[in-house]
Amino acid sequence: MAGVLKNVFGGAQPSNAASEDGDFADFVKAPEPSPAPIVESPSTPFGQVGAEPVPYTKWYRVWERTSPKDFMQEAMVMPIILLIVIFHFWGTRKNRRRATEWATAHATALRNEFAVVGFDGISKSEDAVSVELTNPKSILKERSPQEFSAYATGRQNVAFLDVAIKMPKRANPVTYYMDQVFAFFFDSWPAPEEHFEATAYTFDGKEKDLVPVPGNDTSSLKVNNSTHDGFIFAIVHKNHMRNFRNDRYDASMTFTKDNAKLPQWVTVMTENAEITETLLTPELIQAVEQAGHNFKYLIVTDQPVDKPTKIEETTPRKRVQLCVPLASSAAGYASTLPLFNQYLRLPDRIVTLGHFRPEVMRKIRNVREEEIKKLRRLDEQEKAEERKLAAEKLKKEERERTLRGMNAEEQRKYLEREAQKEQRRSMKKNTRRA
Repeated sequence: MAGVLKNVFGGAQPSNAASEDGDFADFVKAPEPSPAPIVESPSTPFGQVGAEPVPYTKWYRVWERTSPKDFMQEAMVMPIILLIVIFHFWGTRKNRRRATEWATAHATALRNEFAVVGFDGISKSEDAVSVELTNPKSILKERSPQEFSAYATGRQNVAFLDVAIKMPKRANPVTYYMDQVFAFFFDSWPAPEEHFEATAYTFDGKEKDLVPVPGNDTSSLKVNNSTHDGFIFAIVHKNHMRNFRNDRYDASMTFTKDNAKLPQWVTVMTENAEITETLLTPELIQAVEQAGHNFKYLIVTDQPVDKPTKIEETTPRKRVQLCVPLASSAAGYASTLPLFNQYLRLPDRIVTLGHFRPEVMRKIRNVREEEIKKLRRLDEQEKAEERKLAAEKLKKEERERTLRGMNAEEQRKYLEREAQKEQRRSMKKNTRRA
């Protein structure tokens, strides 16, 4: 016991005390382990002794822990992705080539009729024109991989010309083949088509408002009288006649009649026979015959394509439109170029001869006024409905305000009176019906 106290209070203790007394064996300090030998690895910097070794396993050696079987999923997906990318570049390139072929075939006709062709807004000199003829892409703008556009201005009687070239979505294989399949099985699904639609907007006597004059001196601008009557006249291929009438509001306002002067595969849609006799020139007839089946429609109109829902949308907007399918090559437009030239010069004939007898225009105006009256009646009905809803809303708010200012008994009596009034009202209605 004395040895224990002496050991606790700092007394000297023999080195074999723990072995003599088993109670203090757990407090004996364990010997320190000997240091592990240092193994230098190839990645240990020279002279850096004591750095921990880097274990080298198969995790860092990809070629040892993997095999081609581990990449079977990627091997199945990569060809599909590669095929989509190749199809995209093929479709985009082909659409650009088709648009360039159209520009190559029609660039000369556009530059012969318009002072400015393209979107830069700069009139070209003779040297610049000769250079641009070798680069027809200069008159095109790519709106999307399947839609291109062209623009021209600077001509008498025509404010500007817009051309929209539309092609199938070849850049997207899924959409492209889905359109083909759905069009084959469903009549309501339109088949992908390649065509260009040119729209020439006539001045109609508004040159001073649209043509910029240096110094804003509009009095010095000398122009001819380009006003003409508003009417609808169309030459339509019979294969497209049904869709043409169903898809266009202005075409629904005309009557269809074959003309002996025209080929049997086309028909005329117009509002009056006098309009047909005036615009159907021998040159235009010959151009339609030469175009053959590579032709969809030619229309002179002042009404919107979509059915107007407001009176403001019935404002006349006079224009001339031509729609022709795209040819397989630039040389394939030889049959439709005469028709395109006649189309560009048609506004001149409209300005010169587009003034018809008062009896003819009276009938045309009556049809338009009848459509405007329908829209006006619909507009009045909508406004009356809005007024009715507003009055009902105010009445409901007033009722809620009145009920909030009453106690429970007053509210009960008020609701009972309302129920009695509603019952008497329904009884009167039943009596009148009987």
